[in-house]
Order: sequence, then structure tokens, then C-alpha cells
Amino acid sequence: MMTPRWSRTPLLPRRPFNWLTERQQPFKDGVLALVLTVLAFVPTLSQIGAQIGDLSDRPSSPLTVGLTLAQTLPLAVRTRRPAPCLAVVGGAFAVHQALGGPATFGSVGLYAALYSAGAHQVSFRRALAAVAGAGYAVLAVVLHRLGSPERIPDYLAFFLVLAGVWLVGGGVRRWRAEESERRRLAAEVAAADERARIARELHDVVTHHVTAMVVQADAAQFLLTSAPERAGDGLTAVSDTGRRALTELRYLLGVLEATGQSASVDRAPTPGRVGDLVAQARMSGQPVEFTERGEWRAQGVDVELAVYRVVQEGLTNAMKHAAGQRTQVLVQYGDEHIEIEVATEGSAPSSAAVPAARGAGRAGGRGLTGLRERVRMLDGELVAGPRPDGGFRVRAVIPAQPAQE
Repeated sequence: MMTPRWSRTPLLPRRPFNWLTERQQPFKDGVLALVLTVLAFVPTLSQIGAQIGDLSDRPSSPLTVGLTLAQTLPLAVRTRRPAPCLAVVGGAFAVHQALGGPATFGSVGLYAALYSAGAHQVSFRRALAAVAGAGYAVLAVVLHRLGSPERIPDYLAFFLVLAGVWLVGGGVRRWRAEESERRRLAAEVAAADERARIARELHDVVTHHVTAMVVQADAAQFLLTSAPERAGDGLTAVSDTGRRALTELRYLLGVLEATGQSASVDRAPTPGRVGDLVAQARMSGQPVEFTERGEWRAQGVDVELAVYRVVQEGLTNAMKHAAGQRTQVLVQYGDEHIEIEVATEGSAPSSAAVPAARGAGRAGGRGLTGLRERVRMLDGELVAGPRPDGGFRVRAVIPAQPAQE
């Protein structure tokens, strides 16, 4: 007997009041005002609320009912119009207390209005606090004149409660402002990091391929006069390099568009295509020896791209600063680390030549700086500098991250 489809995925109960949390703030304020209005006329809750003056209760009347509604209904606009809400609720509370109206749970609206003013009022906060304080002082004098048994400590204690509610709202407002600022700064940092990442990718792609095309074009131009029959091979190499550059640029554009369509895996550079980089350098006239050691296993995208970029940057520097010099590329796959080394041969540099080479972009250029940052983000290490016996070496050690992990 087949199991009905609906029995395989039982419905999960929704969280309590989940429907309310998904609503807009004005709707929530309206619900709060409505609930408080209903509770204001529940007799068992009448002794809970804000009470001061302790005057003799007068019987309920349309006037006291209207004053009760004036202490609850304005909360529907407490976040959009906190100052008018506090003015209406506070005024209704003062008149209700001065008239000795019956105790009501609706007087809790005064606390809600004070909190809302502290949390949501943006401008004239001090002026509003001063007016509210002055209004309370007038109410205390009126209640005393009307024969209230309350004493100064009682009025002061009630004032401190009201001030505490205001300060809690102000604290929440400051916390929200600080949280918003933190999110803004985090977004700016993330945007800056993303711009830097894109700049590194563009630098790696454009610099490498353009350098190769320039070298290949120069070689083809030389062959036009010395060996015209071989000039076609040079132009073909330029064309192939240009196509590779377009392929990688399209991949980057696909990543930027974030459509998931252009950034297909088959066009993404991986360690499996390091051989293409070597072949491209050889077509540019650079004598390159390529050695792979260890067993290659599929790695995470970031690791594979970092390996590719290290070889790419090393060969780019070799073609720019050591054209025609013997270059060795070594990629060694280990269980825990992947080691990449690109070394060029040359005469031993003098003490004056080393800073000059660095100024030319070999050890401290933008490409190596961005590459070092890329490797560091993977908890790896990159070292680049002149070799003691001459030439230049770029070496990176990157922790392995198998794709299945």
C-alpha cells in the first residue's frame, strides 16, 4: 500500500504570533492599541496600571470612558508620531487622575507612550522631555491642591519610574543607531573587500594575457623580417592568447552579474589548466620546465583558483622581467598542503639591483601584493624575492581543502 504524499512531510507548527512579527510596524502598533483598549475595561485588571494622586474614585461616566480611550488608542501611532502620542496620552492621564476617575489598566498606555517617545523621537528630544517634566510638576501641584494624600517622596518616586521608562526607550534608540552604524561600516568593509578582490582578479587576468600578447606580437614582428614563414605561428599565438583572455574575462563578468549562468564551471580557471599557462608562456618564447608531483585531488574553488593565480603571476613576471631566461614551474600536491614554486634563472643581482627590481613590480608590485593577500586568506603563505644565485622566485604554500570537505 502506497504511503500518501502528505504523510511524508508533516506540517510543522508555526511559531506563536509568527504572523504578527511578519507584519509592518504600523500594524503592530494598531494591534497593541486595540489589545490595550480591550484590557482597559476588564475589571480584574483595573488595579494594574499607572496611578498617582489617590483621590476618591468617581463613578464611571462617558467622560472617564473617553479619557480611558485617549490613553490607549493614540498608541496606534506611537512609532510614527511619538511626540503627539505622548502629549495626548499624558494629557488624558493627568485629567483622569485630577478628576479621580476609576482605576483602569488603560493607564499603562502612559508607560508605552513614554517608552515610544524615548525610542522613536528623533528631533526636539530635550524640549519634549522638559515639557513632559513640567507637565508632571503641574499635575503634582494640582493633585496636592485637590487634597491628594500623596507626599513629595511619593511624587518623586513616581517621577523616577516615568523617567526610567523614558531612559530605557532612549537606550534602545541609541542601541539601534549603533547597530545601524555597525551594519553600515560592515557593508562598507565588505564592499571594499569585494572591490579589492575584483581588482586582483582583473589584474591577474589582464596583466598576464596582455603581457603574453605583447611578447608574442614583438616576436612576430621580429620574425616578419628574419623568418617570415614563422611569423604566422606568432600571430596565431597572439590570437590564442586573446581568446583565453576573453574567456577568463567573461567568467569574471559572469561572477559579477551573479546570475549563475555565465559563471559556468567549464570556463573557470583550475589547476588542471596550469599546463595551458605553461604552453602559453612557451609560445611567447619563454623556456619553461613544468613539473607536477604528488597525486592531485579536486580542491575547493578558492584553493584551485589560488594555485592557478600563483603560477600565472609567476610566469607573468618571468615574461616581463626575465624574458628568454629559463623558468621552472613546480606544483607539488600533498595531503595537507599544496606547494607552488615559479623560479627564473639569471645573473646574481647586486645590492642596488634588488631594490630596482622591486620598484619595477617584481617583489612588491600590485600583482604580488594581491596574490599574497589571496593566499593569506586561505591560511597559506607566499614568499617572493630574488634568488641568491640570481633570478627570481615566487613560492606559495596553501593548505589543501579537498572538494568533498
